[in-house]
Amino acid sequence: MQIKLKDGSIKEYDAPKTVYEIAQDISSGLARMACAGEIDGETVDLRTEVSKDCALNIITANEQEGLKVIRHTASHVMAEAVKRLFPDAKIAIGPAIEDGFYYDFENTPFSREDLDKIESEMKKIIKEGKPITRFTLPREEAIAYMKERQEPYKVELIEDLPQGSEISFYDQGGFVDLCAGPHLMSTKGIKAYKLISSSMAYWRGDEHKAQLQRIYATAFNKKDDLAAYLEHLEDMKKRDHNKLGREMELFTTVDVVGQGLPLFTPKGTKMIMKLQRWIEDLEDNEWGYVRTRTPLMAKSDLYKISGHWDHYKEGMFVLGDEEADKEVFALRPMTCPFQYYVYKNSQKSYRDLPYRMGETSTLFRSEDSGEMHGLTRVRQFTISEGHLVIRPDQTEQELKGCLELAYYTLSTLGLQEDVTYRLSKWDPENKEKYLGDATYWESTQDALRKILVEKQLPFVEADGEAAFYGPKIDIQAKNVYGKEDTMITIQLDCAIAENFDMYYIDENGDKIRPYIIHRTSMGCYERTLAWLIEKYAGKFPTWLCPEQVRVLPISDKYNAYADEVAAELKKNGVDVTVDSRSEKIGFKIRAARLDKLPYMLVVGQQEEADRTVSVRSRFAGNEGVKPLDAFIETLCKEIRTKEIRTELPEEEKAK
Repeated sequence: MQIKLKDGSIKEYDAPKTVYEIAQDISSGLARMACAGEIDGETVDLRTEVSKDCALNIITANEQEGLKVIRHTASHVMAEAVKRLFPDAKIAIGPAIEDGFYYDFENTPFSREDLDKIESEMKKIIKEGKPITRFTLPREEAIAYMKERQEPYKVELIEDLPQGSEISFYDQGGFVDLCAGPHLMSTKGIKAYKLISSSMAYWRGDEHKAQLQRIYATAFNKKDDLAAYLEHLEDMKKRDHNKLGREMELFTTVDVVGQGLPLFTPKGTKMIMKLQRWIEDLEDNEWGYVRTRTPLMAKSDLYKISGHWDHYKEGMFVLGDEEADKEVFALRPMTCPFQYYVYKNSQKSYRDLPYRMGETSTLFRSEDSGEMHGLTRVRQFTISEGHLVIRPDQTEQELKGCLELAYYTLSTLGLQEDVTYRLSKWDPENKEKYLGDATYWESTQDALRKILVEKQLPFVEADGEAAFYGPKIDIQAKNVYGKEDTMITIQLDCAIAENFDMYYIDENGDKIRPYIIHRTSMGCYERTLAWLIEKYAGKFPTWLCPEQVRVLPISDKYNAYADEVAAELKKNGVDVTVDSRSEKIGFKIRAARLDKLPYMLVVGQQEEADRTVSVRSRFAGNEGVKPLDAFIETLCKEIRTKEIRTELPEEEKAK
């Protein structure tokens, strides 16, 4: 047989060989680094036997796929260590993920001390260097095998597999785990690892199933890579909005108020108000929107017309009992059905379209308690929601406009490089979940795909992520821990107008059903604030800062001039405070730096006499003495244009 290698060379063999044996034949160094193979594009175990002509690539520890194999093997080593230390623990699943791996266990919660003990036990297992072997069993024998080992979660996983399946297992010297592989040849292949944290997780992500304990960990091929990752992780923890936002007193949460219901302090409120006013003015004055204000709840009748009652009821807060109460209400999870009736309030002709409605909408969704996190996943939130009622011939132009508006808001906030684009489509295998037929879905998905292609935006396609009434463009971003969330969405809906008897009068006097675009221009204000906290580590662009300038008199004698400076700044719309405490100026400067303020104005005898200010900034350190009027003019321009100033390195600021 002929084996074509990655470099184009050919290896010939008279008898079948495993991938590992071929790697050894190529070079002993390659075999030492080998983690898996790739046969004709399919990733396979090193133990896989090659018996016919094929293209073969040896995957090494220096590649992402190889790193995935190392982490998968490390998850099995961790599971064995847990079983040694906690014999009654039951093992569930333990996959490799983007930055490491995790494993779920039925056990009491793990403390940090427990994790340290598990790490030590893993070290022993790795040092033992037991070979890892693979074997298979028929499905029924595999079920019996795991029942005998008293692993109920593994039994359930096997029972979900089709009748007649051949089930694969990996054995590392007595510890056996159900797994498809691939895995390293020996536990000795794990060079650097760290157990990061432990948390609760539901079996199969279902809150109605068992609560398990999940251990998150990571592994690398080199200790230097692990050290660099852990250093990066510490930096990310410092940026975590859930920690930093509380430290900066932007928001808080209180148990008696409820999970997923954040309280915004004056500072956080001011930031959200700035974002909201900007978006509302932008939409209304530059993008042709009309503003609406609609109720926070409605009778179930409304949601039955829209389809949300059938498709989304489980995610809603329902007030009342359909069987016992004459009227049942629900807090709104979206604004679209309300705005449809604003549109229907007066008859529209083809000349009135597009009719763009915008609303700063407070919404309510019954998220699972396990999903709550800071400001990114909450039960009450506010979005820059909008619905465009359009003629079919306006579809392309209006979709482009929505995408351009979204890109503009992202660019202004400095976030445009941090997002990815996803075309969220229906799931043709579950047609009952959606309105419309296959023709409807293919045509609407094609319309969105065309816009993304024309805008030359790289995107992925995802089945089953569409809304029940239409496909959407989702603009995605990751938090500091790598979890992806939808920040902005643009949805095309050509079906719902029928439910609400929405129409416009065309040039021939006929009633025509319009199309509807559901969109956000910036998305959820809470989630955006979380994103900004993590992006800028709390050092926001000046226009967004709740406190833009702090005036620092060098002694009490200059408090009056400091107040005068602050008054002039306030006249020009600047958010300013005065630090009139009887403290040394060095103390005041350090305090302002810790508060991540953009500007500090130091004033004393000379500044008062010359009507100047000594400017210190986050961006350039000591900027020198400037006339007050000149500083105000420059600052107001920075705020008005929403400039994002680049910060100099600390050593440059000190010069």
